[in-house]
Amino acid sequence: MNLRFKPIPLLFLLAMVTITIPTFAQLTDLARVEYTYFPQKDSDNSFRRARAFINIPIQLDDDAYLVTGLEYRNVHLKLQDSLPFSISDNERFQNMVLTIGFTDKLESGWRYALQGEARLASNFSTGDIIRDDLIFGGSFYFIKDRTGENLENPPDKPWRLILGLNYSTTAGRPFPLPFVNYYREFAPKWTYTAGVPKSNIKYEFVKNMKLQGFITLDGFFSNIQENEPVDNTQTIAENVSMTTLLSGLGYEWEFIDHFVFYVYAGHTLINDIRLRDSNGDDVFTINDTNTFYSRGGLKVKI
Repeated sequence: MNLRFKPIPLLFLLAMVTITIPTFAQLTDLARVEYTYFPQKDSDNSFRRARAFINIPIQLDDDAYLVTGLEYRNVHLKLQDSLPFSISDNERFQNMVLTIGFTDKLESGWRYALQGEARLASNFSTGDIIRDDLIFGGSFYFIKDRTGENLENPPDKPWRLILGLNYSTTAGRPFPLPFVNYYREFAPKWTYTAGVPKSNIKYEFVKNMKLQGFITLDGFFSNIQENEPVDNTQTIAENVSMTTLLSGLGYEWEFIDHFVFYVYAGHTLINDIRLRDSNGDDVFTINDTNTFYSRGGLKVKI
């Protein structure tokens, strides 16, 4: 709960970009509704987030698709500790995203995908939209897919590799950052994924039911419209940011074709909720104690 200035390691800067930009993996989900909750240990604060999105693929050719997406997030950062800044306008944050993507297959068998996004992320305390609420991002991927119908020599072990670059004005860096994701089915009913923001290992213990162990990154970023002075300092907080690294167990149940219910629970390894200034430097840490984490919802997948 003390004032501090501490740089975010490059690992988590990379992760925040993949968090704030929908990855290609999310494009395999047509829709999702979920709720996240985790209390803050040794604190009366808590984090709650409701999230919903829909992706609409439009086939343009045999292997070419245009994908438009809409997403909405409502974050309730419930602040009940005594803090050196105004709480009333800094508990509710909204995030609205419009994405447009395109994907096609090359003669080599690789698929490429590109996506652009416009995002509004703010506490909207003035009731209007201002320039700092608007965030732009973009991403480009190459995908080699050897799963399902794309298997060259069944019964080869299916795998998928995604290589890409992500850029977002959220990160405050004038260059794109890399993205790598590798998926493989290595034994009957067993798969693993290695990458950022999530790595996991899954086991289908009953038909259409899976358990998984995972390690993943989560977080959010939002503008503070009426820049918030921090008491007893000369600093002004202009945005709020959270970076969380956590591990745990998950359960998925595909109860109808393409409809999946899921729930994840775990414990954070890093839990950093902070206010930042215009340079992206931390000016106050709200919480950094590791704690329980839970998330669940329903998704419709391809």
